Amino acid sequence: MSKESRRAEQSRKTAETNVELSLDLDGNGDSEVHTGIPFFDHMLTLFSRHSLIDLNLKVRGDVEVDYHHTVEDSGIVLGECLRDALGDKSGITRYGHAYVPMDETLSRVVVDLSNRPWLEFRFPPDCPDAQNFPFSLVEEFFRALASNLRANVHVEVFYGRDGHHIAESVFKSLARALRMAIARDPRVKGIPSTKETL
Repeated sequence: MSKESRRAEQSRKTAETNVELSLDLDGNGDSEVHTGIPFFDHMLTLFSRHSLIDLNLKVRGDVEVDYHHTVEDSGIVLGECLRDALGDKSGITRYGHAYVPMDETLSRVVVDLSNRPWLEFRFPPDCPDAQNFPFSLVEEFFRALASNLRANVHVEVFYGRDGHHIAESVFKSLARALRMAIARDPRVKGIPSTKETL
């Protein structure tokens, strides 16, 4: 199986944000994240640590308006960058899943790097926000990521009472599921699909 570098970098500049991102799928979980949103920085830093994807992200966004543009555009660029780094996906596991508890919270994320974008995002109707970070933005990030990675992503929050714990459980579940899905499997010959393309 080829061991070529699985690194990529992408940028996106609009009237609302300026995003610069580089990553290494075969890293150690090292990161440098500056989005202007401390809680979002925390989520992406732990995503990097638990996925073992090295991540360098710098965003200048209109956070004085609100956080939506910065969060969504970060998800767009991260999805594009992951897709670029994966290349034709030859030799990867393709599927990944993870359950992650965080104190009173339990979440699950399941991923298929299928080239068919879909996000299924389920959570309790009374799901609380983290302090200074609406839970709706977690879903927006996942939608942007799934669409631009062109992945099938299913997220479910089974239960939880603390908004910080819920968001953290979901981001860690994503990290662990992607870590499994992007892993090289020496028994996989070529592209893991009967279509022979992903």
